[in-house]
Amino acid sequence: MKLSDYVLDYLKKIGIKHAFLITGGAIMNIVNSFDEDKNLKFICTTQEQGAAIAAEAYSRITKNFGCAMATSGPGATNLITGIGCAYFDSIPTIYITGQVNTHESTWEKGPRQVGFQETDIVSIAKPITKFAVKVDDPEDIKYYLDKAIYTANEGRPGPVLIDIPMNVQRAQIDPEKLRSYEPEEKKVDYGVLGGKVDEMIKLINESNRPVIIIGAGVKLANCESETREIIEKLKIPVCPSWGAIDVLEHDHVLFMENFGVSANRAGNFAVQNSDLIISIGSRLDTRQVGGKPETFAREAKKVVVDIDSAELHKGRGMKIDIPINYNIKDFYKVLLKKINEFDFKIKEFSSWINKIRELKEKYPICPASYYEQVDKVNPYVFMDVLSKESKEGDIIITDAGGNLTWTMQGFKVKKDQKLFSAYGNSPMGYSMAAAMGASVAADNKPVICIIGDGGIKMNINELETIARHKIPVKIFVINNHEYGIIKQFQDVWLDSCYKATCVEGGLGDPDLIRIANSYDIPGVLINNHKELKEKIREVLDSDGPVLCNVEVKHGEKIVPKLEFGKPIEDPSPLLSREEFNNNMIVKPLDSKESTT
Repeated sequence: MKLSDYVLDYLKKIGIKHAFLITGGAIMNIVNSFDEDKNLKFICTTQEQGAAIAAEAYSRITKNFGCAMATSGPGATNLITGIGCAYFDSIPTIYITGQVNTHESTWEKGPRQVGFQETDIVSIAKPITKFAVKVDDPEDIKYYLDKAIYTANEGRPGPVLIDIPMNVQRAQIDPEKLRSYEPEEKKVDYGVLGGKVDEMIKLINESNRPVIIIGAGVKLANCESETREIIEKLKIPVCPSWGAIDVLEHDHVLFMENFGVSANRAGNFAVQNSDLIISIGSRLDTRQVGGKPETFAREAKKVVVDIDSAELHKGRGMKIDIPINYNIKDFYKVLLKKINEFDFKIKEFSSWINKIRELKEKYPICPASYYEQVDKVNPYVFMDVLSKESKEGDIIITDAGGNLTWTMQGFKVKKDQKLFSAYGNSPMGYSMAAAMGASVAADNKPVICIIGDGGIKMNINELETIARHKIPVKIFVINNHEYGIIKQFQDVWLDSCYKATCVEGGLGDPDLIRIANSYDIPGVLINNHKELKEKIREVLDSDGPVLCNVEVKHGEKIVPKLEFGKPIEDPSPLLSREEFNNNMIVKPLDSKESTT
């Protein structure tokens, strides 16, 4: 059997139905092994970055492996941004690259390059993969495929890369004689875990203002339903990280807004006033806890459940009282058993919940006054209307920069919707390539893509892929004709010197609808609130792909947004100190008056 045929058979057996790729001399044997079998198809993107990102999003939707392939040299290196997205967000994705013949390899011989387009992609990819290997011996192919698949899902998930030289792809093998990878069996110490859960239950019963933080880890562990069950049994208010924004619908009685540097005031007040934080599957990074982690939930005991021990011991000034280094699925198994099988008395937190609800009503992210804007579209109004017009079960993918933050602050998730971005790597252009992969993964289901005018230019070439395959991506471009979030930084740190962030500062500003039309993708323009609902509905109800240009004002700000060094309960624009102090239960750190 030809080795390249074996590789594709292996991918089919693990449930992969599509591979995103760009062909080339060093990968053409594997590409040639695709046949008319409908169980595994290839989709040609227009650039390898698009393939890498589409594969990562495919994995998020199927909860199985996505796959991207590329040739050696520049083809392989073009995958790196997408691989980084998969690595930092812990998405198990398999990347297969072609390589020069083994006899042309120079890696241990001294010269920089002998084979045409030879590049040591394994060494480049190792820091952002869980496993990367070059297959020099055809007899090792099953072993390395087995190891890659196991490693990608073991512990904290992540991407893997397998580099296969051309002569190895062409080699003949006997599948029955190939060695397998046999990992060591890992046992869960339920005794230790049970003891930690008991400690946590004791803290719950001693607390008055607990908050559960849920992170992307609950989705990676496929524990969304168990998360809902536990939350509803404990009746503790929930503040999700962005990575778990879609685990509970926005109108769930215990959903209390997200929190962090660019979040909603109610969520930040809830977390900062708490006396107990139970963090499940969140790494509590600086975008969540602020630039001074020691100020985060500073009077709260902290229980942190994370499968990655490095996240529990990174320090940075934030004490973790009960670190639980276990898989969330095992943690839930023990906790649910204690709740269901024993006389577990659930403490009432109704007054605390009502306090947070009052803050939610007091500080809406999109107050009614925003709707009164006449000229162009307020981004918070856009998110409010789009979320209302969306349907249960919709897939929504947002990009990077201002549109990401406006989405996470303002989009009100409905039941069974999926809303995500590449939170860790956060490259501009992510959402359009990801929307392709997500739609393909969901059997050509429409996907809502939210992107900025800056971001769409990074992967605008993929409009051709979308058009060619008639992928029903509804692209909403939040168009302020600038890099708005960077301008906001320039306002704070560089005296509003807008170099390279707007047209006057040297930035390009193409006509996006004309570009879409050149690919036979229809375009829709939204200029004001009067036509907002009608045109959003038009886009969502249309067949096939559509690009909608949503005109927003220059200089639209992210509000609220934390200034560096301040605790997350006190973002700008600052509240009056009287109002701020009235919202605080724990002792405030700053008495500075509002200047806005």
